[in-house]
Amino acid sequence: MGEERHENSMEGLEIRELARNEDQRGWLAEMIRHDETDLRPVMSYISMTKPGLARGPHEHREQTDCFCFIGRFTLYVWDNREGSPTYGEHRVIDIGDLPTLAVIPPGIVHAYKNTGGHDGLVINLPDRLYRGWGKADDVDEVRYENHPDSPFRMEG
Repeated sequence: MGEERHENSMEGLEIRELARNEDQRGWLAEMIRHDETDLRPVMSYISMTKPGLARGPHEHREQTDCFCFIGRFTLYVWDNREGSPTYGEHRVIDIGDLPTLAVIPPGIVHAYKNTGGHDGLVINLPDRLYRGWGKADDVDEVRYENHPDSPFRMEG
């Protein structure tokens, strides 16, 4: 089973279903290979989101997020980078049951919602440490949950 890339035209946003290698024990999917990407994660974390609930929206000034979605999700993105050819554009991307990778560069506002019937998992492999070395820096994000102009105002 090969990787399938989702069509999107937002500058720098990458969405692709991961190839699953399956056998009688289950499956394995490669998320990142240094011979296929310039992304260099410096930490990782996993989160679980309950059905019908959302996380975000926010953007990072410097950090690139590399999410691996395991479960059914809807990803909401909006290009907030002045000077970008896709500045101001919005996308709603449905993520199916296949593990899917989303690489989100700095300046793209993002949120996701578990639209499946079961708990969904998200693994993130960002290229910046949360709050910097020793968690001594400011958090690199701008939050939009309560922004009156945000197209991502979501219940849940």
